[in-house]
Amino acid sequence: MVQIRSAPAISLLLTPMRIPEAVPSAGFAFANQENTNEVTGTSLLLHPGEPSELIVQIKNLTQRNLQLELMVEGDFPSEWCWVGTEGKEIRAGEQMDAVLYFQVPDTFFESQEAITPEKQEQLRLNFNNCQVLAYTDRGSEQEQIKEANFNLYIRPWSAYMDFLPVLYREVDFIGRFMKIFEQAYQPAIDSYAVMWANLDPLTAPRALLPFLAHWVGWPVESIWNLPQQRRLIRRAVEIYRWRGTRKGLRLYLHLYTGLPLDEHLPNEADKHISITEPFGDGFTLGEAELGEAVLGGGQAYHFVVRLRPDRINSVSEQLIRRIIDQEKPAFCTYELFIDNPIII
Repeated sequence: MVQIRSAPAISLLLTPMRIPEAVPSAGFAFANQENTNEVTGTSLLLHPGEPSELIVQIKNLTQRNLQLELMVEGDFPSEWCWVGTEGKEIRAGEQMDAVLYFQVPDTFFESQEAITPEKQEQLRLNFNNCQVLAYTDRGSEQEQIKEANFNLYIRPWSAYMDFLPVLYREVDFIGRFMKIFEQAYQPAIDSYAVMWANLDPLTAPRALLPFLAHWVGWPVESIWNLPQQRRLIRRAVEIYRWRGTRKGLRLYLHLYTGLPLDEHLPNEADKHISITEPFGDGFTLGEAELGEAVLGGGQAYHFVVRLRPDRINSVSEQLIRRIIDQEKPAFCTYELFIDNPIII
């Protein structure tokens, strides 16, 4: 088998999709501690846990079709990279693109190899001996090999670099140095950014609910499940504002049972939570007839609560009566009806 190297059959062009702003050989002298050699060629930046791509443009320089096989070699773990191609044959004079997909584990800087102090070798961040190998007509007498070199740089993602002048962004050491401060202070900054979620009963941690309930004077009791407690604490002030009214009682029952308010229904009797007052016209002079007149028009200060749940035994009658006794005026009386759905 003869390998022909005089006249290249293909050309390779590497295009990184993520270019590092700084490499170890750039910037001030103190930045050049890990690698004192001049770094040349294509460079690809990798952030742990985030995918990166390197585009390989392959062009056939001959007048015949070529069988192509693409491989990647380097001193990095092989599981970090996989190759995607459009096929294994490239037509005469045409161009084909291939993609090298890279992804470093998201625990790269937290792995035991990185944090074990007894480890003699330092955690490696730069890989400068990487190659893309393109074999044409492999296994035949006209086999050719084309090589293209590239470098890999693993860096933690840092938002603090955007606040620095361009001059300092070009120094690799400063980027890694700023990451120390970002990891120390950014969690505190992020907690302030989401402080509103800790003050909303719907999103606050469960341990904060007693504090929020005390803030609005709402008792926390074990009879309520967690979603009900969150809804009641959030609307406690509104319940206080409408206490003793039909609207306040319906709102309280809605928050407990989850039944709709049905505010779009004009007829009170058709609602899932119906509160009616059985008052009639009473005795009216000039209109009453013997045997049909009703003195007083019904029971005074009396109302009827009717619930229509969608599931049987989904609400507690004892708890419903407790809510009504708490919200109604003391001189009022009431009747309670729970219409469970009929199972056929």
